[in-house]
Amino acid sequence: MRIAVASGDFVQVTGHAGRARRWLIFEAGPGHEPIEVSRIELDREQVFHHHKDGDPTPLPGVEVLIASHCGDGFARHMERLGIRAAMTAETDPARAVAAYLAETLPPPRARPFQRLICAVVDRVSGHR
Repeated sequence: MRIAVASGDFVQVTGHAGRARRWLIFEAGPGHEPIEVSRIELDREQVFHHHKDGDPTPLPGVEVLIASHCGDGFARHMERLGIRAAMTAETDPARAVAAYLAETLPPPRARPFQRLICAVVDRVSGHR
């Protein structure tokens, strides 16, 4: 399974998934340690915030995205692409991938103001 983790510095899980430019790509499966296979830095125009249904995904082959937060509209948009968006408070990318596979991924921190901003961004971007 190919899992992408948003990481603004290629060290920690960060960012709003829709605006994330840097992604760590892991190959992983149940019972196996996640292995980082690549690092991708997207151009500003390639971030998921600008992605429209029908466009090729900027992270081909990825089945799961992990980030610290995203909007509900973004999660639905990813679902339509066959990608699961998972949010977490875990900051270590490899531990986040391992926890996702073990179904023990810590939930994201509550951010009511951030959720409001995400809802507005989703509405503007068309991710409904």
